[in-house]
Amino acid sequence: MKLREDQIERYSRQIILSNIGRKGQKKILNAKVLLIGAGGLGSPCALYLASAGVGRIGIVDSDVVELSNLQRQIVHSTTTVGKSKGESAKITLNRINPDVEVVDYNLRITSKNILDIIKDYDIVVDGSDNFPTKYLVNDACVLSNKPLSHGGMFKFDGQLTTILPNESACYRCFFSEPPLLRLVPGSQETGILGAVVGVIGTLQANEVLKFILGVGNLLAGKLLIFNALDANFRQVEIFKDPNCSICGDNPSITELIDYELFCGLKNNHTRIVKK
Repeated sequence: MKLREDQIERYSRQIILSNIGRKGQKKILNAKVLLIGAGGLGSPCALYLASAGVGRIGIVDSDVVELSNLQRQIVHSTTTVGKSKGESAKITLNRINPDVEVVDYNLRITSKNILDIIKDYDIVVDGSDNFPTKYLVNDACVLSNKPLSHGGMFKFDGQLTTILPNESACYRCFFSEPPLLRLVPGSQETGILGAVVGVIGTLQANEVLKFILGVGNLLAGKLLIFNALDANFRQVEIFKDPNCSICGDNPSITELIDYELFCGLKNNHTRIVKK
């Protein structure tokens, strides 16, 4: 694969980095990344991945753009209110970089379709905002041996880690069971500072690019915690749990389960928090 002249110019500031060069840029152009959610976390992550030249970006989101999203979901705009989030994100990303193939999965991800969707991607980015989806994505990636970037946020706080199945701790290793729903209200009840999700989503893009390039130290086995009020970052070491029900020595979960019931929700009344 030979870089075109316009690609050399577009990515020139990356190519001159000693850890990237033309060889690294080709890796980025050939990479395939799947985003679960085109909301607060997925928006900045998608923008930086597209700008960097990631060849294919898949976006899974069944929601439509609402006016209240625009305070933090920067891949969308006033002109795309009412459109599906995947379609809206595709318009924005292709305006930034028309070479990027954006695949819009306008659907709700479930235990029946997730394995078929993630199999074609190199790494998965979890930008979801509810526990059933987070456990589903984690378990599917562990069972499929797919690297996963986890991100989460609450009010002025955010967290992220990179999960390398069979190598580092998975989501269940440090959150073996979901908290009671009443103890973790959604952003429409508690609020969220847009810049917080911007920080975490951008750091997720950074982790993905490091993984693609094979450079630096991933946040595998580490949980990075950010507090916006104190402008404070701290890392917490997280260990692979030998008793983990999905990635432990004797896993009890060998296939995807009913995650709404696992998280204490009824299938017909699943509370999906708006991003």
